[in-house]
Amino acid sequence: MICKNLEIIMERIEKAAIKSGRAKDDIVLVAVSKTFPAEKIVEAYNCGQRVFGENRVQEALKKIEGLRDKFEDIEFHMIGHLQTNKVRYLKNNFSLIHSVDRIELAELINKYAKKNGLTQDILIQVNIAEEPQKSGVLLKDYDRLVEFVLNCDNLKLKGLMMIPPLVDDAEVNRPFFAKMNELFLKTNDRYNIQMDYLSMGMSDDFEIAIEEGANMVRIGSAIFGKRS
Repeated sequence: MICKNLEIIMERIEKAAIKSGRAKDDIVLVAVSKTFPAEKIVEAYNCGQRVFGENRVQEALKKIEGLRDKFEDIEFHMIGHLQTNKVRYLKNNFSLIHSVDRIELAELINKYAKKNGLTQDILIQVNIAEEPQKSGVLLKDYDRLVEFVLNCDNLKLKGLMMIPPLVDDAEVNRPFFAKMNELFLKTNDRYNIQMDYLSMGMSDDFEIAIEEGANMVRIGSAIFGKRS
């Protein structure tokens, strides 16, 4: 079932990419494996999937420890809200952290990475819709966070991430995806940098996100099925 689901997702990604003037290979698929057992990750890996997203540090570490030695090219991303007291568990387990949304967190990750001789790739999570219940830096604080991260020797700013409002019709969120793409391009231009990833789009809206500029999508239930 997972192989078939991945095949369908990749076909849909390709169609959306072509519609936006890009190729399927321009889009990174992060299979969101949070709450699913390691066996499901192995099944997806055997179907060709290599990048997996986890939400909770401790849950992720149990899976990573058992899988990384077996599969050298497997890659894990931390996509969930990251509490500062969990930073010490990061080590070199996550090739990309999607959810850096405040200076305090960026500072701690930078210090930890420096202490361990690492450079940590990160994304800045933006609360583009300014929803009070959601994580993500607000636009009024965005430039200050970008400038702080760019001055951290052991952090590498690889791009931006967003989680759109929960809506019945994904089309309603198209303007937010477009606004994120605009922010992404303006940031590269303003700071003379070249970020790689615009991470936005999930199972219910990834095609619209790709059409509006996403090149990294985070898909869970459409691959692994409903969570219990």
